[in-house]
Amino acid sequence: MAKAISRRSFIGTWGAVGSVSLLGAGRPITIPGNPPGWRGEQRVKKVASVCEMCFWRCGILASVADGRVLRVEGNPDHPLTKGRICARGNAGAFLLYDRDRLKYPLMRVGERGEGRFKRVTWEEALDFLASKLKALKQTHGPESVAFFPHGVSAGFFHTLMKAYGTPNSAEPAFAQCRGPREVGYALTFGRGLGSPEPVDLDETKLMVLIGTHIGENVFTSQVASFAEGLAKGAKLVVVDPRFSTAAEKADWWLPIKPGTDIALLLAWMHVLIAENLYDQDYIRKYANGFDKLAEHVRPFTPEWAAQITEIPAERIRATARAMGAAKPAVALHPGRHATWYGDDTQRARAMAILTALLGSWGRKGGITLPTSVPKGSFDLPDFPESAKGRADGAGTTFPLASEELGVTNGLVEATLTGKPYPIKAWIVYGQNVVQSIPQPERTKQAIKGLDLMVVVDIMPNDHVLWADLVLPEATYLERYDPPAVAESAKVPFVSVRFPAVEPKYESKPGWWIAQEMARRLGLEAYFPWKTPEEHYATLVEPMEINPEALKVRGAMPFPGRPYLEDRIASGDTLFETDSGKIELHSTRLKELGFDPLPRYTPVEEPPAGHFRLIYGRAPVHSFARSENNEMLHGLMPENELWINSSAAARLGLQDHQRVVVQNQDGVQTLPVRLKATEGIRSDCVYLVHGFGQRSRLLSRAGGMGASDTDLMTRVKVDPLMGGTGMRVNFVKPVAIASER
Repeated sequence: MAKAISRRSFIGTWGAVGSVSLLGAGRPITIPGNPPGWRGEQRVKKVASVCEMCFWRCGILASVADGRVLRVEGNPDHPLTKGRICARGNAGAFLLYDRDRLKYPLMRVGERGEGRFKRVTWEEALDFLASKLKALKQTHGPESVAFFPHGVSAGFFHTLMKAYGTPNSAEPAFAQCRGPREVGYALTFGRGLGSPEPVDLDETKLMVLIGTHIGENVFTSQVASFAEGLAKGAKLVVVDPRFSTAAEKADWWLPIKPGTDIALLLAWMHVLIAENLYDQDYIRKYANGFDKLAEHVRPFTPEWAAQITEIPAERIRATARAMGAAKPAVALHPGRHATWYGDDTQRARAMAILTALLGSWGRKGGITLPTSVPKGSFDLPDFPESAKGRADGAGTTFPLASEELGVTNGLVEATLTGKPYPIKAWIVYGQNVVQSIPQPERTKQAIKGLDLMVVVDIMPNDHVLWADLVLPEATYLERYDPPAVAESAKVPFVSVRFPAVEPKYESKPGWWIAQEMARRLGLEAYFPWKTPEEHYATLVEPMEINPEALKVRGAMPFPGRPYLEDRIASGDTLFETDSGKIELHSTRLKELGFDPLPRYTPVEEPPAGHFRLIYGRAPVHSFARSENNEMLHGLMPENELWINSSAAARLGLQDHQRVVVQNQDGVQTLPVRLKATEGIRSDCVYLVHGFGQRSRLLSRAGGMGASDTDLMTRVKVDPLMGGTGMRVNFVKPVAIASER
């Protein structure tokens, strides 16, 4: 008689042995170690979703068993990322199960900034918030409430706040990140760039990176395209004061003097035009203002630029000639974080003009064009219009600022001054306002004067300490977010996020919080759907795709039209400028009283004994969002201060020595280790952004590393769009007596 085998012991044997053989019809049948859908003794379901460990939105699959996420991996069906995810994406489950995440609604009991709270119910929290918002609207008007959003599901809160009646919404993606490049390229070509950046790296012959840290600021699809382009033989020019990961792979590394990028760009234009290396046919067909540009750049020789940039004239000339030889397949990356010195829109303009001279806009191997995708919408009541207008200066003080994305620092200023009218409350969604906005002491001072500060977030980062009310949101693995359409991708696609597991503790998805607040404020008409499934179905209906298939696959592509010839064939408008052509010489800027062509203006030099502070990203972290993640913290628990080896020696400092960093105004960071290296110029130092949080509610990240934001006590504001140039602070390392 055969020995009985229980299901458990059978599965246990199956999982423990590489394969088993069963006798059937006299033949052995080999069965693999794990049956489909099982991991060990658990049946595993894979849920397609979208990562949010950063904002690149890679496609993921969450393996779920018994209501728990076991692992996160890349989704091979995703059109952009094709199964690839980075270290941050792999660590997604560690965010879900972070012991420090916000678990319950909290109400402040101590002073703002102390981080002392009491636990309250959702009913208490939302009723309290509704009563406050009603009172503020009655007393000061809806404009007195400012909204600081960031992230995908902020859309639900955008609807709520617009329905409430405030025009004052601003996120750092514009004034502290991408705004100058969007404005500069729109002035030139009639449209901005969007995200993901439409750079045809895998088809290019020559890549040009100016302060762009591919391989450190990890966006998986862009890194993959970068690697593919290099593998196909593309040449690489890297302009960076620091020997970055990308610089290691460069054919030309140009360690430029910080603040002189426009001079280099003007000299490159000079060479292209003087030596007839520009795309003459392209410029003749599609551009206005070439004669004015040619006259403008005539004096800006490589020899002139060499004295300013400290790059030898022959290297400036050689790299310009390499671009001319590779045109139009030159991928001049527009950058992402673009707020450096206050002339950032003009620097972006210079990069856009250079792209045009090379004939690279809308050409294979250059900059690709977006493809419109039909999207559904809801028939909502009109949003109320504000008689007072915006408080942040978008469209007025800063004539080219985005009124959709707003100017964060403009709202801080309005809160401090009460002009053009008082701001009495902040609603902060997913934006660490004391780390994402420079001059953090001004931000804190503004918060101190508020009647109400509300934070909706997942982790107790520094800004949470300043809240009167904290609402814990579910993580991206626990919530639905609206379908996201990436029209700027060469292959456009739609992706969707549905929960892999139920929200832990008492956290709630953003859509639920916004919908509940709308009900309490009498704004239900702006949320005419009851469930995420109903919301989802309405938005994808015009896309002519199977909504169930999209939900299962996580993302679906559409036919792309990335090149100019696609537009010419269909008779589309090529350039959405006033003239219908590329604006090399900007009449719009001239009308506003600004230089119609970019000019180099010297920036302030570091005082004696100081270095210019520059900053960037790390492959395993996203701003201050990920430093407390158990897996990622283990990989990189703190940042380092890069300093040139000879500069460190002059100061009597050694590699790995622990120091504090002090800026020109006497502000000091938490302790940080030195990285003495030949891989950075001797007039600047470098920090990875996002470290140095002081929240005692972060058991891993609290007190670790140095905050570059703390050192940004000065900014240079771009007069065109309000962006805060942050590379205008000067610092010095100061030795400390002992290790922490």
